[in-house]
Amino acid sequence: MRAFVLLVLLWPSLALSESLVATRLIRATDVIRAGDVTYQAQAITGAATHPDQVIGLEARVALYPGRPVRLADLGPAAVVERNDIVRMVYRRAGLVILSEGRALARAGLGDTITVMNLGSRQSVQGVVTTAGMVEVTGSAGAMR
Repeated sequence: MRAFVLLVLLWPSLALSESLVATRLIRATDVIRAGDVTYQAQAITGAATHPDQVIGLEARVALYPGRPVRLADLGPAAVVERNDIVRMVYRRAGLVILSEGRALARAGLGDTITVMNLGSRQSVQGVVTTAGMVEVTGSAGAMR
């Protein structure tokens, strides 16, 4: 009897569940726009449920028409492209070192990226803080 009552209470919410699906082929690295997704009257685990969750994000893999748009397949849009020249900043205890480097991968805001220092040719890790700016972590030796 309890199972029947729970099923009756949950039935309306199950019937109203929706997921987002792609309306066209969205290639990896494409930024999702409003017309790229639509609702499907079926709840799919891991899939986005509202366009605000996905619009402006970048597809990490190809998303096919009619297939669910999973949040795990999306990420922030890249602001640094591979081979871009970026400004590297190293800060520690009042010391600030600025240098230029070449990005060795694509990255979005907050992503960790490897950058090759143009002067020393050494690679360092850093976090993208703005377009074209990487906050370097670790040793300052590679910044020289």
